[in-house]
Amino acid sequence: MNSEIHDVIARALAEDIGAGDVTTNACVAPDTQAEGYFLARESMVLAGCEVLQPLYDARGGARLEMLRENGSHLSEGDRIANITGTARTLLECERTALNFLQRLSGVASLAHEYASQVEGTKCKVLDTRKTTPGLRRLEKAAAAAGGVVNHRMGLFDAILIKNNHIAAAGGVRQAMDRARAAGVPIEIEVRAIDELHEALDSGADHLLIDNLSPQQAAEWIRLVAGRAKVELSGGIDLASVRNYAETGADFVSVGAITHSAPAKDIAFRLRLV
Repeated sequence: MNSEIHDVIARALAEDIGAGDVTTNACVAPDTQAEGYFLARESMVLAGCEVLQPLYDARGGARLEMLRENGSHLSEGDRIANITGTARTLLECERTALNFLQRLSGVASLAHEYASQVEGTKCKVLDTRKTTPGLRRLEKAAAAAGGVVNHRMGLFDAILIKNNHIAAAGGVRQAMDRARAAGVPIEIEVRAIDELHEALDSGADHLLIDNLSPQQAAEWIRLVAGRAKVELSGGIDLASVRNYAETGADFVSVGAITHSAPAKDIAFRLRLV
């Protein structure tokens, strides 16, 4: 497990438990044993399973039995996992575990909806950096579990030259020339036909085309004529993603997959043993 994820888990537990779970400590004897299970209360694509064991380990440990894995398609009533341990540990971790599972399964489920809409085309759906601060690795893992392709993880692993970079560099060609020295993949945003031609003339092999209608995007893609990969973004939703995919684009990127995914309904049930 990545140390970054351990840190996320530690912060999540600390903000919920703080100095101690006063309700559980007041009501439940320390040596009380219990078992519980996680239950899907609606259809979903599951994500966040990798968080559960280290989360319980951080509060003294529990025996976890995963019944499903990330990317599993669940129906209402499906069990996700069984857990056995002290009642105090299970109760302390309940809300944090559910928060992770519900949020990440929401991302995976929405990702699956987008990926399903473009089936049969050559187009792939990309996620973006529009993630919850601190949860990017988990949310991108959830998006991948739902069937979309992870775009760059951050500002450090690929170059995406956007309109403000172009303005700051003094133009498309200047930005491209300077970016090559970094030795990492380069993508450049173009917002006008003259920028499109300049980017292609400068050797761009991945173009980001933003805020066009599907009809306009198809015209621009015909001008590109296979000389570069084309990614479309801006205003693409579930109702329109198929139309954009059918323009001949190689990719569509959708920020909503991570910034607007609704949480899924998952319950936790506990009983004494």
